[in-house]
Amino acid sequence: MNTSFLASLLGLALGTAAPRAADATPTPALAERLGYTAADRLLIVNGDDAGMCLAANVGTLEALEHGLMTSATVMVPCPWFYALAAYARNHPTLDLGVHLCHTAEWKGYRWGPVLPKTEVPGLVDPDGCFWSSVEQVYAHSTPDEALREARAQVRKAIASGLDLTHLDSHMGVLQYDVRYMDSYLALAVEFDLPVRMASQETLEKFQQPALRSRFSKAGILFPDYLVHEELRDASRDVKGFWMKTLKTLRPGVTEVYIHTAKPTEELQAITGSWRTRGAEQELFARDPDLRRLLETERIQRIGYRPLRDLQRRLRQQP
Repeated sequence: MNTSFLASLLGLALGTAAPRAADATPTPALAERLGYTAADRLLIVNGDDAGMCLAANVGTLEALEHGLMTSATVMVPCPWFYALAAYARNHPTLDLGVHLCHTAEWKGYRWGPVLPKTEVPGLVDPDGCFWSSVEQVYAHSTPDEALREARAQVRKAIASGLDLTHLDSHMGVLQYDVRYMDSYLALAVEFDLPVRMASQETLEKFQQPALRSRFSKAGILFPDYLVHEELRDASRDVKGFWMKTLKTLRPGVTEVYIHTAKPTEELQAITGSWRTRGAEQELFARDPDLRRLLETERIQRIGYRPLRDLQRRLRQQP
């Protein structure tokens, strides 16, 4: 998504002028509330697109169980969700959330809503699948439709036996428009789950400095930082990009999201990004240099479960 389109969407400030950056509520010291010091560098390595296909499932589980990945988010409407859910029921320590889907971007491999298509007609293209782009979703659907479909995906994941730890949004549908952010917040409160959230610097850049504060005031937790805008450079040199990025992490909790998948014929038939996904798989599942860097830099890996458990404890307090 281009930055001008993103800026125009985030600039939709619910009928009022966007607050100045100086008015934003400072982010609490999340690391200290999690039992660490303010100087500690904590890293969440989240794997997106779990459940999309067999190659994604194999890559996700290998990186979670033997590599550096600490959590993953599952695409509930996709065909391979059921196999991943069955595995997760027998491995309850897996740190899994829901990768809320409102788009299906690949040309030859598509999926549609969990709800009956007649209940969310704006989310469905002429082929009966989700639209391919975020722009198309915004042009044809509504935040209410997106909320109802996302709620159905979360409920299906829970009914399938997943002990959910967090939420995020596939292709950022629920995060690039403040109207859809309302749906994102409503889901987080309803299911009492932490969320992926853009860094404060990013939100200030697009004139929405108070969004993180809104979620905080509702009792929702999220990492201090998200590596997002920098990802435009990641595919040129996957290992070099991540070695440099992780070495320069700031104190606090940072989330990075990757797409680990085995570069099989199946994956190559689905997406042109298969080389990058395969490279991230190799790096985060097996590369000794990256593991050594985290140890040398004393970067501590955590998942989303500690954030979820803290959020729910705080909600029980007066």
